[in-house]
Amino acid sequence: MAFLGLRKWPTPVLKPMWPFIAASTVTFYLVSKAQDLGVRSDAYKNDPRNPYREEIAKQEAAAHH
Repeated sequence: MAFLGLRKWPTPVLKPMWPFIAASTVTFYLVSKAQDLGVRSDAYKNDPRNPYREEIAKQEAAAHH
């Protein structure tokens, strides 16, 4: 007998979803790395629209010292 549609044993959620969770994690990591490489590329690191321009300049200045 079900009470309000709930079963006696819980329906597994994590076990069938692990491939999607793993793929989402890998995709998020790779997109993050691609964005970081794109922001720091020579073509865009001095672009005034780049929100990380000052941070990149500080890191380069510290690396040259």
